[in-house]
Amino acid sequence: MEKRAELYRGKAKSVFTTDDENRFILHFRNDTSAFDGEIIEQLDRKGEVNNKFNHFIMTKLEEAGIPTQMDSLLSDTEALVKKLDMIPVECVVRNVAAGSLCRRLGVEEGTELTPSTFELFLKNDELHDPMVNESLCESLGFASQEQLAEMKKRTYEVNTVLKKLFDDAGMILVDYKLEFGVDVDGNIVLGDEFSPDGCRLWDKDTREKMDKDRFRQGLGGVVESYIEVARRIGLDLS
Repeated sequence: MEKRAELYRGKAKSVFTTDDENRFILHFRNDTSAFDGEIIEQLDRKGEVNNKFNHFIMTKLEEAGIPTQMDSLLSDTEALVKKLDMIPVECVVRNVAAGSLCRRLGVEEGTELTPSTFELFLKNDELHDPMVNESLCESLGFASQEQLAEMKKRTYEVNTVLKKLFDDAGMILVDYKLEFGVDVDGNIVLGDEFSPDGCRLWDKDTREKMDKDRFRQGLGGVVESYIEVARRIGLDLS
């Protein structure tokens, strides 16, 4: 597989075209940012850890019947993925109150949410990813009603699979975001990544934070925590 031009450069990943028009290469960098890029640092091994973590999770979701963009690992920091036309909307599920929900509504962090909540956010860094609803998504052409319904269904399916995976490993899946795209056949497919960069994970007994909040809040041990999360779910990154 020949790696060609950089198509997109995000906060922590780059997307490259290849000699196959239906395949991209995701390159996971060591870049770590918070607060819409106000703070940026390089954390050793982070790209490798997130790449392998993402491949592991996507494989688990595929095994559960959830279609994903993942094709194969190419190296420590790169993965081959299917080409998708990405939908510019993030799907967020919250199982426990944390982060922006607490700030918006004055809810105490750690409050269990029953049932789990589902929210939509426009993927736009300049606007700080504003919250949107299904009506706005449809009216402004971000996604159709049918696409939104499928995205919501798949997001909750992911929740069922991963809540159990992390619970069995002694952790709470607090919340997470997912991104979807449309493949060459018009199907809705899970894209982008699932790693501790895009979710919140707490130790079930101590409530210790094991995700990117360690970076946002200056707690340290970011990559070490990611590696511990991976170890607990059966992925050896030592």
